Amino acid sequence: MQLRQTIIRFPEIELHTRDAHKLRGYFGNVFKEHSPLLHNHFEDGKNRYAYPLVQYKVINKCPVLIGLGDGAKLLIDLFLKIKHIDIDGKELIVNSKNIENKIMGLDGWEGLYEYRFETLWMALNESNYRKYLSAGTTEKENLLTAILTGNILSFYKGVGFWTVEKILVKPKLRAKSTKFKGQDMVAFAGTFTSNAKLPGLVGLGKSVSRGFGAIIQI
Repeated sequence: MQLRQTIIRFPEIELHTRDAHKLRGYFGNVFKEHSPLLHNHFEDGKNRYAYPLVQYKVINKCPVLIGLGDGAKLLIDLFLKIKHIDIDGKELIVNSKNIENKIMGLDGWEGLYEYRFETLWMALNESNYRKYLSAGTTEKENLLTAILTGNILSFYKGVGFWTVEKILVKPKLRAKSTKFKGQDMVAFAGTFTSNAKLPGLVGLGKSVSRGFGAIIQI
């Protein structure tokens, strides 16, 4: 399968990593009439629960928009319309922006790839968080391996790619404390090795549209 990906960067604007959800709020509101893919809500107010095809991130202080499949075309259509960004009521003029549009093949399982989480991976929900806390070291590693494998499968499903190959994952992670919607959460930093081919900067795990779980190949 060939997957189209669009990446828009704003190199002259600096934000904090935690501001990614504010990017989502701004663009999702300003361009809300264009597509529910921008904010994951339909016109009747119901949530779009599928994998987000437009994602908002802050990578090394740089605001980044990621579009996949239909989301990639959508960002191309909106590129010239982006003149400024409003964060916390402060208007940030966009003097420069760049766009990268590419097609990546997801097929092919000839080797192993190593990835690093550029933003924290939000792996745990309420149920498996309790399981994680009570687990020993080996059980924690097995649990995170299973969750990460499931996240990769969810990404593939979200972009319409189906494979009969067994996904192999070997994580090297460390737990980190973070804030999410005002609550203390456990998230993870580190790397993982897998036979799965994944586009750079796509998100895995929970809250990827808000910037969590962004990966790059290393």
